[in-house]
Amino acid sequence: MFPTSDTIAALSTPPGPGAIGILRLSGPSAVSIVEKCFKPLGPKALRDHGPRELVYGELLDSGGQAIDRVLCTYSLGPGSYTGEDTAELQCHGSPMVLALGLEALFAAGARQARAGEFTRRAFLNGRLDLAQAEAVGDLLEAQSRESARHAAGQLGGTLSRKISEIYSALTDVMAHFHAVLDYPDEDIDPFRMEELDEALANQEGELNALLASCGRARLLRDGVACAIVGRPNAGKSSLLNAMVGYERAIVTDIPGTTRDTVEERCELGGIPLRLIDTAGLRDTADPVEQLGVERARRAMEEAGLILVLIDASQPAQEADFALLREAMELAPAILVWTKGDLPQAPIPVVSMEMPPAVTVSARTGYLDGLCQEISCAFPQDLWWGYGEILTNARQEEAASRAREGVRRARAALKAGVTPDALLTDVEEALEALGELTGQSLREEVTDRIFQRFCVGK
Repeated sequence: MFPTSDTIAALSTPPGPGAIGILRLSGPSAVSIVEKCFKPLGPKALRDHGPRELVYGELLDSGGQAIDRVLCTYSLGPGSYTGEDTAELQCHGSPMVLALGLEALFAAGARQARAGEFTRRAFLNGRLDLAQAEAVGDLLEAQSRESARHAAGQLGGTLSRKISEIYSALTDVMAHFHAVLDYPDEDIDPFRMEELDEALANQEGELNALLASCGRARLLRDGVACAIVGRPNAGKSSLLNAMVGYERAIVTDIPGTTRDTVEERCELGGIPLRLIDTAGLRDTADPVEQLGVERARRAMEEAGLILVLIDASQPAQEADFALLREAMELAPAILVWTKGDLPQAPIPVVSMEMPPAVTVSARTGYLDGLCQEISCAFPQDLWWGYGEILTNARQEEAASRAREGVRRARAALKAGVTPDALLTDVEEALEALGELTGQSLREEVTDRIFQRFCVGK
């Protein structure tokens, strides 16, 4: 376990030139160390200002020479982020200034913080539980508005409160079993058994709902693999460029320009997507283009959403609808009529079930209908508030063990098993729930969690 009795320091903003760079300290000597490296430009010393008050002054290097004019603030534990005394220096974002500032802090008695050590101290000092600490990492890695909102909700304690409610209800059930063990002459009457089974069933339902949220979390974290397919010159690369907002793929009028899959992330209709622009699907004797066609078909097979593009300015071909039928058998599909800004060719009547269809114009940026259809393909699960979802495999595994413990307890109760055996199942469920928030602490688990954090967080 990392030491908690010394003072750590780190750069907490990204490396490289920037408008602002922040040096952060935490530990029992944080304020006294920063006082050695910061001189207020005013009549009062740093400590004469209140906690969390910004103080203007000079940052001094290890030799006592001024290297920048900065803002400094400090907080006192336990009312700080880490639960310890903390301090921050808000500097100009010069890499040299920040390097010299860190060097001065180390010379004054601080040491380099390890990855995730600030948040780890917040967890160890009871400022955050484990689910909230994981939310800090999720927030840093969020790639869509929805994933950021869920991470913020979890950081605010929404998931922890949900888990606490289940934990409390199971503790009440366990207390009753303990009472029966303490007074063996008192059997569990049938009415009480029904009440206990109902309580266990309710918590099994809550755990089922939590576990059902894992699919939503994977969607938010990884994005939906969205294959953009169609015949050559259907407008696939133009659509990808319009969706991501810049010229990511090469666009020409020459059929077969795209020879390989091109991938990019974006968010459309509130859904994070991993867009995969593919080679035009057609029979070809060109071996390089044929490789691109094979990769396009693999992208379709692995996709969670397929956009089938047909050029609306040209008469549609049977090959277009054959591709559409193939896509509909593989994944949710949307028919996208492209080049909607040009005169439209007649749409033929076909005898097949049709997926949702929209008309777009990559040239004018008209994608409203596509946004709406993508959103409908992956509807928001309204019963999950922000932060009420399990966001990683560790949480899913612990919640699964908790649910299995509750299920075994219900089965044992119905089979008339003795209260001491029932207690074992409920206790295992409580132990697994405790791992979600850190009440049941396993050091190797916390090591893995904080290893993914950056230094300075």
